[in-house]
Amino acid sequence: MKVLHGLEAVDPPLARSVLTVGNFDGVHRAHGRLLEQITAIAARTQAPAVVLTFEPHPLTIVNSAKAPPRLSLPDDKLRRLAATGVDIAVVGLSEPALLTLDAERFVEDVLVRRFHPSHIVEGPTFGFGRGRKGTPELLARLADRFGYQLQIVDPVHVTLDDGQSRMVSSSLIRSLLSEGRVREAARALGYHYALTGKVVRGSARGKTLGFPTANLEVHDLLVPGEGVYAGRALVDDAAFPAATSIGHAATFNDKETRVETHILGLDRDLYGQTIRVEFDRLLRPQRKFTSPESLVEQIRRDVAAVRSGAESSQVPPADTQASVA
Repeated sequence: MKVLHGLEAVDPPLARSVLTVGNFDGVHRAHGRLLEQITAIAARTQAPAVVLTFEPHPLTIVNSAKAPPRLSLPDDKLRRLAATGVDIAVVGLSEPALLTLDAERFVEDVLVRRFHPSHIVEGPTFGFGRGRKGTPELLARLADRFGYQLQIVDPVHVTLDDGQSRMVSSSLIRSLLSEGRVREAARALGYHYALTGKVVRGSARGKTLGFPTANLEVHDLLVPGEGVYAGRALVDDAAFPAATSIGHAATFNDKETRVETHILGLDRDLYGQTIRVEFDRLLRPQRKFTSPESLVEQIRRDVAAVRSGAESSQVPPADTQASVA
């Protein structure tokens, strides 16, 4: 996949394209439907499949207080886009001059003049332009004038553990992760959610208790809700079962929220190294223990649960309710 940074890098403009536009945070299953569609049309029409995305999230510029935490770092997003067979990814810079463009001007000046799309593919809730006044209906009204065909992809749904069917979106996934519902989030993502960060020095309390942990320094990414999780740690391209604690050490009156991972089968110094921690399922909520000894007994049970479930970490399937228009 060819990556172009900045709209000005699309020079000369593309002669034709099959285009989709969006933030694509997390590149989840609903995004996957869009990407399947553009690559299928591109193969049929012999035009490049093109994704226009933006960095940072537009709300970071427009209203930073409302900007959501990320589900994926930029390199991870591009890696997942490349895996779908997209030909070109253009990473536009989120800046006021672009974000305040009237929706119709955005279509004409950005999408048409730079990409000359034969097809534009979007979801039913797509919004763009100043105040997100641009809608699929506007794209449909402009299609004849600018010579593209519009394809609207139906929503993808997942069934949650409570039996509810919900439309997959980045907002839904953030909500599930914040509540510690990582298994349901994986159902919507299509893969296990992960945190990537540098291992930094902590209190070394885990080592004292007999269960050394890698303390992860996480920036930008959404950290799941407090609890103890089963999953994996990816270190130097090798995967190890891991028990990850997110929260503050209430037993020791620690007020700072930490991400601490006990990695099974790995016993070496990781300080300063960047690792990736994946989340399979929530083992238990955080709680305060009456003594360090009772905490150690619980950690033993947590580690045993991780070890016993290490072979059954498949991503739960999504619903089959989705279709492509």
